[in-house]
Amino acid sequence: MLEENIAIKQRIKTAAHTLGFHAFGVAKVPLELRGDYYRKWIAAGQHGTMSWMERNNDRRLHPEQLLPEARSIIVLGMNYYQPDPVRPYRIAKFALGDDYHNLMLRYLKKLCRSLRDDFGGAQRPYVDTGPLLEKPIAAAAGIGWQGKSTILVEPKRGTWSFLANIVTTLDLPADEPIKDRCGSCTRCIDVCPTGAITAPYQLDATKCISYLTIEHDGPIPLQYRTAIGDRLYGCDECLDVCPWNKWATPTVEAKFSPRELPPLRELLAWDEATFSERMIGSPMRRLKLPRFRRNICVVLGNVGMAVDLPALQIVASGSDAMVAEHAHWAIAQINQRLLT
Repeated sequence: MLEENIAIKQRIKTAAHTLGFHAFGVAKVPLELRGDYYRKWIAAGQHGTMSWMERNNDRRLHPEQLLPEARSIIVLGMNYYQPDPVRPYRIAKFALGDDYHNLMLRYLKKLCRSLRDDFGGAQRPYVDTGPLLEKPIAAAAGIGWQGKSTILVEPKRGTWSFLANIVTTLDLPADEPIKDRCGSCTRCIDVCPTGAITAPYQLDATKCISYLTIEHDGPIPLQYRTAIGDRLYGCDECLDVCPWNKWATPTVEAKFSPRELPPLRELLAWDEATFSERMIGSPMRRLKLPRFRRNICVVLGNVGMAVDLPALQIVASGSDAMVAEHAHWAIAQINQRLLT
């Protein structure tokens, strides 16, 4: 029976690689997922306004509850690394092209159909679509280890992987976890612009630029605006400096290629219809126009020039109070630079 399950696992791994997943591992359930740390993290409010992280924690910390008779979790990784395009503002690499959720979920569903047809059992696919702690599960499956930034680090590949999971009733042989190889390195902690990595393996999301520019609903706190710099959406600082990225290779997935975008002052002039049309398929579309404009104003406040002032003045006199406040802040910042 063991030899048969090993053979099944190898066939699944081959099929996953054919679909474009570079990493494949299996974790047994139940498994230990740093439950005490997670509960304390939530209790301290370090998840910010991500209220969904407060719900379904029985299943989040016990993923075997997601599927009756679940025996294994298949963990898959897809490389998204690519150099940043040359432009006067930055977007996190994961959002340069099309949204990975839809692409990877299609691949997962195809793989699940093959599992059902070839091996039976029941499967449930997840790509950020359910209460799963993806990074500790991936660590348990031997894909990599959670680094001091809390990002998953893969040996000979680095930090640039999208993760996906299939919870299955198939009893597959588990992979061994990989030893934490961060050693004495603290580059990710040292480089964080806002001090969001408060200690090794601990992240305060409310200080994180990725959280502030993506998940946070309201005004960006004044104390973090300058630190955001030229980052329009997300932040890759702690990923960029990881020494394990010296082995990173560019993704072969064409849908992750950067989309063309105009200067920030032109982005700021987009109306609802233009934003919806131009951002079809992009992760940035879920920001919606007010938060998109909010982020643009912050970046222009940090790197904008006199030529950007007319676009800022238009939104500063608009009806959206949050956007207007950020635009007034940006105008003041630019004017201050022009005087020096």
